[in-house]
Amino acid sequence: MSDFLQNILGKVESALGVDVQSALQQQLQSLLQPQNLEALLTRADQAGLGDKVRSWVSQGGNVPATPDEIRTILGSDTVHNLIEKTGLPADTVLTALTHFLPAAVDKQTPQGVVPETEAQTKQA
Repeated sequence: MSDFLQNILGKVESALGVDVQSALQQQLQSLLQPQNLEALLTRADQAGLGDKVRSWVSQGGNVPATPDEIRTILGSDTVHNLIEKTGLPADTVLTALTHFLPAAVDKQTPQGVVPETEAQTKQA
C-alpha cells in the first residue's frame, strides 16, 4: 500500500476509532467468491472497465481504479451495503476500496484466472 494511502487510512482510523482495512476485508470476503468474481467481471465489461478488472485477475500488475470506477464495478447497492455494514463514510469506503479490491481480487486469483464455481466443477 502506498505511504500516502496508508497515511490517509491511519488518520481516518484514528478519527473514527475504526480499523478500516479490517472492516472492509471482512465485508469483501463474500464479494470474492468465484460466482461473484464472474459477476464483477461482467459488470466491468458492461461499463467498459473489463480490461482494468482483468488486470487484477491476471498475474501482471494491477491497473488502479478511481472511487467512481469502484462504485461502477461493484454497483451502487453493494457499495451502499458496504457503507452500512462498516459504518464508514462513503468517501472513506470508496477510497480504501481503490486499493483493497484490486489486491483482494489479485489474491483470490493467484493462477491468473477466476476459480471455477462449485456448479462448474460438478459439470466438468
